[in-house]
Amino acid sequence: MTAARPERPLVKICGLREEATVLGMAGRPVDYVGFVFAPSKRRVTPEQAARLQAAALRTPMRSGRPPRTVGVFVDPAPEELERTLAEVRLDVVQLHGRETPEMCREYARRFGVEVWRALAAEAEDGGGWTGPDRLAEYQGAVSTVLIDTAGGGTGRTFRWELIPAYMDAARRNGLRLFVAGGLSPDNVGDLLASYTPDGLDVSSGVETDGVKDNAKIAAFAERVDRP
Repeated sequence: MTAARPERPLVKICGLREEATVLGMAGRPVDYVGFVFAPSKRRVTPEQAARLQAAALRTPMRSGRPPRTVGVFVDPAPEELERTLAEVRLDVVQLHGRETPEMCREYARRFGVEVWRALAAEAEDGGGWTGPDRLAEYQGAVSTVLIDTAGGGTGRTFRWELIPAYMDAARRNGLRLFVAGGLSPDNVGDLLASYTPDGLDVSSGVETDGVKDNAKIAAFAERVDRP
């Protein structure tokens, strides 16, 4: 599969838990909304996600279409994915654990969903680290690779100077590249001044006291749309 490049970086707002947050994004340049099924303070049940997806489907974004829905999982058993997808028909399954390229291919084939793979942009210990070269393993297995700070969900950025090497590797392998990790309305303009990934994923950076903040979501999305 060859990924088409968007005209601007796509925006994914992740870790949603409240219908009011989804409804409050109407008319914004938001492309994806994410629901976390892995252990996390932002975790939702399939039943909660189904209600959030229903809210998303009746909320057109600036494109005139509703956002696509993404489920975030860490090392899910096939049975967990099957149960979740029976309850909420996600557009994308985003994998954050030790899932192999073969597993990604199998999940895409078995469940008929788009699969994204999240990878740490930098190794914590450096041992056996292959960096952007790892993306070749996922050619044809996923549509999108998302690079994040090691550990994920930390609210910290990684070294952005690594982004060009990942962008080059993504292009060579027909993948889209999303960037996550510590993004916020305050720093996304700095990132876009130097780099143009295919998409940006934000969660804690659009929260106030641990709760999604529609004003911050609007500010983030508008700065991506018109940096």
